[in-house]
Amino acid sequence: MVPLFGGLAIGGAAAGFFYSQSSSNAEKASKALARAQAAENKANAFEKYWPRNIMILFGAPGAGKGTQAPGIVDALDIPQLSTGDIMRGVDKASPLGVKLNSYMSAGKLVPDSLVVDIISERLKKPDCKNGFILDGFPRTLNQAKALDSMLKETGERVNSIMAFEVPDSVLEERICGRWIHKKSGRSYHVKFAPPKAMKLGPDGKPDKASMVDDATGEALYQRADDTATALKQRLKSYHKETVPILGHYSTAGIVHKINANQDIKVVTAEVRKGMVNKA
Repeated sequence: MVPLFGGLAIGGAAAGFFYSQSSSNAEKASKALARAQAAENKANAFEKYWPRNIMILFGAPGAGKGTQAPGIVDALDIPQLSTGDIMRGVDKASPLGVKLNSYMSAGKLVPDSLVVDIISERLKKPDCKNGFILDGFPRTLNQAKALDSMLKETGERVNSIMAFEVPDSVLEERICGRWIHKKSGRSYHVKFAPPKAMKLGPDGKPDKASMVDDATGEALYQRADDTATALKQRLKSYHKETVPILGHYSTAGIVHKINANQDIKVVTAEVRKGMVNKA
């Protein structure tokens, strides 16, 4: 049977035309539905995690923050901000940039007040409108109190802290085998999570040329202080200066302690649970 249009029988090329149009319209409708579904999923995510998510990642070197952070970023659609990246992104010609350079060029410690001012400016950018994840700040109790004061000016507060806990005795093996992708922060480990391209040399150690990121193929690197000797000092500093921050925020009920000394999938499940159950 030939198709009918306006009470007339339509056949041949005309029928093919209308079939093509109908198929095209169905394809457009399908794509529109997919876009609408994606938008709804994102809206649901914001509703689930609202109000604006201000999260801090805590954990000793090698605790697994770098492994879990990309998943948190994807789930919440908010940026992960490390202190180092923020500092490097400061316009050197700006007033804050000039101040920052005056300290760094003289080899002096950047005061907390200036660090907070720089972070405050970064948080005004559009990508932070729905929230942000701080990684590497605050490092001391004084910095935490300064952050609280800054957020209070806009009627906000830290509302979620992920504290990754791993025994010190486990961290050395993790740290000394860690390789990182600089741009994304993705973390690999020669034993626990090696990159797909990794090859071992005659000495049993990874061939540096084969240590590349799975997603981009770009070279990975090891931090200069990812050594057993440096780790001891870093852990000493972490326990003395950073751990007390968890006590500062614990009374607010926003600290989610994650047992990071277990299978990655189990750790991820704990992280997701912590993201939903925020104050």
